[in-house]
Amino acid sequence: MAQSYLTDVQETVEECVGFAVDPSPILMAQYERIAREEMQALPFYHPAMPILAECALYEGQWLGVVLTPWMLSVVVLPGPDQCWPVRPLASRIALQLPCGNLTFMVGELPELGQLLSCSLMSPLDPHLSAKEGAALVGSVHKMLLSLPVQQDGAGTVDLGRRRLLGARQG
Repeated sequence: MAQSYLTDVQETVEECVGFAVDPSPILMAQYERIAREEMQALPFYHPAMPILAECALYEGQWLGVVLTPWMLSVVVLPGPDQCWPVRPLASRIALQLPCGNLTFMVGELPELGQLLSCSLMSPLDPHLSAKEGAALVGSVHKMLLSLPVQQDGAGTVDLGRRRLLGARQG
């Protein structure tokens, strides 16, 4: 499961120490700074969209969803008592979650250190309202930890992120 993938043996000296408490407030503060200093001038910036983060412990790691005015992503950060090896930035790691397999990219934020990130929507749909965006954060977070359901041999379950996020209802 996720923990076994995250604790690979790597030949590194440095480590990323885990967060004892929910890192959501730090994530939001970091992305608010990025929005203010780096992103506002970009043409795909969605100024009405809030910056939100929702994290929960899953197999000892913080699994979360981040919404900003330019993207919606799933993130993984080290949990309490976890020490991750420092990995090369932009390297990719595949994780198996209850909802299916996702590929994450190693990133870094100044006050957080390294994190894993999987983009679900970037840029954001320009027609997505702030209320819909906020609801999407909770729905995606719930979906990440939900077991796939198959009804009476109805075929395979399509857990593709594009299908999940592209099926908006009026």
